[in-house]
Amino acid sequence: MGRDFGSYIPERRIKKITKKKKKTFWSGAARFWGAFMAENPNSRPVITTASSSYLECGNSSTRTPWYDKESMLRVPYYLILVEVILGLLVWALIATTEYFHLSPFGWVMFVTVFYWLLTLFLFIINLANGKIRHMPWTTVVLVFNCSAAILYTSAAIVEAALVNRGVKGHHDFNCWAASTFFAFLVSLSYAGSAFFSYKSWRRDE
Repeated sequence: MGRDFGSYIPERRIKKITKKKKKTFWSGAARFWGAFMAENPNSRPVITTASSSYLECGNSSTRTPWYDKESMLRVPYYLILVEVILGLLVWALIATTEYFHLSPFGWVMFVTVFYWLLTLFLFIINLANGKIRHMPWTTVVLVFNCSAAILYTSAAIVEAALVNRGVKGHHDFNCWAASTFFAFLVSLSYAGSAFFSYKSWRRDE
């Protein structure tokens, strides 16, 4: 029996023919789609954007404030953090000295430690975003901050008068001077907290 060599096609040639047909098919489809889009321009997809009022910052009809209200609402929390940190430094610096030889330091230590503990408690409550139930919370915070500003200022003045009792350059003098400086900063911080507490109290009334 003889073999028909004329009808035999190698396998490599079959693969080349198949790839050529695929390329011809995709190029024809691309030409067809290009011609279709050219004849029907209305069928092209159109992407539209909607303007949002949150993006229109330059509207002349409304005046935008120069400050961020959300940041201003966070200022009281920063003041409480300052009171906790600096308040700790105030009584810790005094505690490292021989302050017990001067009786007025007893008043200073009582005020600084007492209000530091209460401020730390208040800071934890604010951090947890909670309030004590069945209590006029804004009124309580207002009274607390006002009393802290007054009593802390008196303690800072007493401590400033006692600094001169120490010897300049010695450990006690340096610690008392630094503690007095921080005490006045804490007093200002409590005054700021009292201001924001008053605004919150007026808003709730």
